[in-house]
Amino acid sequence: MRKIVFDIETSAYPFESLSKSQQEYLLRYAEKETDSVKKQTQIDEAIRYTALYPLTAKCIAIGILDVEKEKSFVYYESEEKEEWFSEDKQVHYKGLPENEMLESFWRIIEVTDQVITFNGRNFDIPFLMIRSAMLKIKPSKNLVGRRYDTSSHIDLLEQFTFYGLTRKFNLDFYCQAFGIESPKTKEISGMEVKNLYEAGRLKDIAIYCSRDIYATYQLYKIWNEYLAHP
Repeated sequence: MRKIVFDIETSAYPFESLSKSQQEYLLRYAEKETDSVKKQTQIDEAIRYTALYPLTAKCIAIGILDVEKEKSFVYYESEEKEEWFSEDKQVHYKGLPENEMLESFWRIIEVTDQVITFNGRNFDIPFLMIRSAMLKIKPSKNLVGRRYDTSSHIDLLEQFTFYGLTRKFNLDFYCQAFGIESPKTKEISGMEVKNLYEAGRLKDIAIYCSRDIYATYQLYKIWNEYLAHP
């Protein structure tokens, strides 16, 4: 049974590149605010959240970890195709245009039996599927599936909250709680991806993505040993 852990990183298109009607739609609640300070805060927040929508953002990195081999490969956005390895040779990095990243991802998914994510059901998978459709790429599988069926997809956020019965925390919080090395550092976190992207630091984003999937894999091992159903 082939299992993979995967995670994505995304970046919003410039807000001004959206059509006027799209901008108006996204800012419709902020425009109703009469307090100028609160209004600006809501505008900034609305724009920041566009990085999470496949209609207003693009996939800039996809990290995949093969559970059996315990080796990873990360696709990241690059105008020129390039390949390199981490110092320990455990991570293979490959720079590709977004459409080729997605095509490669779906080829892997086609021969994969089970995927493991952290919040993949609510974010990563819908993002990849919609983004693929926008680029005229047909997903090889519907990874959303049935919510309570873990045979093809294990969403660790669903598992550690018992499908929403308890409070949700981010990956860093779970890592800290379970003694796992967190992918978050002083220099790089999920919130910093936008700044890194604008600075052209795509390789740093790729490295961060590789840490994300490795931390998710470590969390999966804890779930599998202590919390998974027999």
